[in-house]
Amino acid sequence: MPAPTTQSVNELRAATERRRTFAIISHPDAGKTTVTEKLLLYSGMIRTAGMVGRRKGGTLATSDWMGMEQERGISITASAMQFAYKHTVINVLDTPGHQDFCEDTYRTLTAADSAIMVIDAAKGVELQTRKLFEVCRLRKIPVLTLINKMDLHGRPPLELMAEVEAVLGIEASAVNWPVGSGREFVGVVDRSTSTLLHFTKAGVGGAARAELRRIPFDSPEIELLVSHELLEQARHDLELLEVAGNPFSRERFLLGEVTPVFFASALTNFGIENFFDAFVDLAPPPGARPADGADGAEICVDPITTPFSAYVFKLQANMNPRHRDSTAFLRVCSGRFTRDMIVKHHRLGTAVRLSRPHSLVAQERTTVDEAYPGDIVGVVNPGQFSIGDTISLTDGFHFKPLPQFQPEVFGRIYPRDVGKRKAFDKGLRQMAQEGTVQILRSLTETDSYIAAVGPLQFDVLQYRLKNEYGVETTLESLPFQCSAWLDGDPETFKLPYTSIVVKDRLNRAMVLFPNVLAKTYAQERNPDHILLSLG
Repeated sequence: MPAPTTQSVNELRAATERRRTFAIISHPDAGKTTVTEKLLLYSGMIRTAGMVGRRKGGTLATSDWMGMEQERGISITASAMQFAYKHTVINVLDTPGHQDFCEDTYRTLTAADSAIMVIDAAKGVELQTRKLFEVCRLRKIPVLTLINKMDLHGRPPLELMAEVEAVLGIEASAVNWPVGSGREFVGVVDRSTSTLLHFTKAGVGGAARAELRRIPFDSPEIELLVSHELLEQARHDLELLEVAGNPFSRERFLLGEVTPVFFASALTNFGIENFFDAFVDLAPPPGARPADGADGAEICVDPITTPFSAYVFKLQANMNPRHRDSTAFLRVCSGRFTRDMIVKHHRLGTAVRLSRPHSLVAQERTTVDEAYPGDIVGVVNPGQFSIGDTISLTDGFHFKPLPQFQPEVFGRIYPRDVGKRKAFDKGLRQMAQEGTVQILRSLTETDSYIAAVGPLQFDVLQYRLKNEYGVETTLESLPFQCSAWLDGDPETFKLPYTSIVVKDRLNRAMVLFPNVLAKTYAQERNPDHILLSLG
């Protein structure tokens, strides 16, 4: 392999600095998918934004590809999209908001360099938002906060800011401030320039960009556009922020100590483009990533000086009926990726060709000839990739493993038509590889079970077996509510009544409990064994 030239290194550095790879996190129905749609609208990728819930005459959300997502109006898989936005290249990871898919969301967050946290202005910080924020904090991912749905009557902005700080334990710094709410939401004040960004609807249902006027906040012209009451409230709030608000520092933002807060309405597009512009200026480009070296010591993989490396954070089969294949999603961590390159598969110890690489916007595939740190690339997976696999040109290290969450719902599943057993086994095996469900086996290998973090994953399993493999199934629930991996000899483990010991796909012992009380009791009775929550 020829040594890189100064020109090629400079090109790699410039391409890397243009990348912004981020995830959008929120509680269900806070408007996360709508925000993604509007990013596509303002980037020029789509001409009309689709409404998530398919209203009368509306279109489907571009980022939701599974029919079940389109029917229910929620995101239940993590999709990855790449497109240009002004002077940057955007890699957006639209994560599931539903708590049953927290494991898929966690894996996706490992591929992000920053996150946008979307909060409903009426509901504030909800349960799933808190959980996802904690994952970001754990991984030291800087978070920008977007308080959405200002076109609906919600809670006072100062109250929302205080809740972000109290519940999430992070300083909040308002970058802009809303003028009005609900039908009276007319715009936001840019605090750095003391300018009112006044918006006017330009299309039905937010399908087109909002018209924008920039007016100095102390200009008499504002009195003609905004009621005296709304102006007085905004001025009062802004004065309080100047006295008692948190100043914004990009350095502290990158350290995860402060979150910049923006107010907008993704539905009407009021303030949304300005938020995107601020995001690309504030969010970090791809940086060095930790890995385990050959001797077990932790090392940092530099995106510029280390030759190509990547890891698999997601597997997905049958994303498009025209392409009945499995896709492995790679996060490029260092170096330059080129089409059909041959790399080292660290787990298998073999060389593999990365064939038919592509990027995605929903079901649309675009061939990728080259990619850079921060990019998400889909490659055909003929069965050699697993979630967490590291690939590179140089070998000698492994990116940190992705944990497996303990399941909380369990069952048995059967094909209704025994003649379709082969298709059933293939589909079930594929979905287990993707992490939708886990397949467990009894210690004697005579019984098998399915397990998941939440019941919606079973719904997805049955839906996909029917629609992608043509197999109708019967699901039988089992009376277990929690589980734990067992560190210790299963033969000497004193098992509580109605609990069982099984094996996962890696032959690790796992105990299934009828309730949390039984799990606690089991740990007390077995001090020489350890019950693990993450695999």
